[in-house]
Amino acid sequence: MRIIAGSAKGRPLKVPKSGSVRPTADRVKETLFNVLGQWLDGERVLDLFAGVGALGLEALSRGAGHATFVERDAATMAVLRDNARTLGFDGQARTLQKNVARALGQLAGEGARFELVFADPPYAAQETNGLVEEIEAAGVLAAGGRLVIEHDRRMALPPSSADGLVRFDERRFGDTLLSFYRREEPPLGVSREGIAFVQDG
Repeated sequence: MRIIAGSAKGRPLKVPKSGSVRPTADRVKETLFNVLGQWLDGERVLDLFAGVGALGLEALSRGAGHATFVERDAATMAVLRDNARTLGFDGQARTLQKNVARALGQLAGEGARFELVFADPPYAAQETNGLVEEIEAAGVLAAGGRLVIEHDRRMALPPSSADGLVRFDERRFGDTLLSFYRREEPPLGVSREGIAFVQDG
């Protein structure tokens, strides 16, 4: 596993000896950033189910300003922190060792907002179900922000949500599917229910 572009291009990433981490393949990462854009201009990134930090660290290498990593396993989190330190990104990285639901609750309470959110839940688990709605309900995705979920193709995700998340792209790699969402705001003067209103003053 390695960083494939940017300031840390070619640098290897450590993985736990237990083999418990399912790495995102280089070709999947390459396609992901082909869709998002190769370079990130100081964006704040949230990496959920982060593993050893492959996606968030790739984003930092490509110019993201800061990344928050959420990983509940202690051994995996130790490797993630070591990777961030070895690559020189520890000053731009925050780590939360807890499950995603608790982390989203904490970040929501802090009023944190991110322009880019990655989520790579375990394929065998049911954590993909309701994940779009869970992230949306936490309010952590900034207006115009993007959400990318890597999941098993047999796990269907909604094309949109009630609060403005719209799927704008999908890419399949065997049994792996990347679903891309964008947080869209309603036009000025129109509520989320589609009712026009007039603002005095």
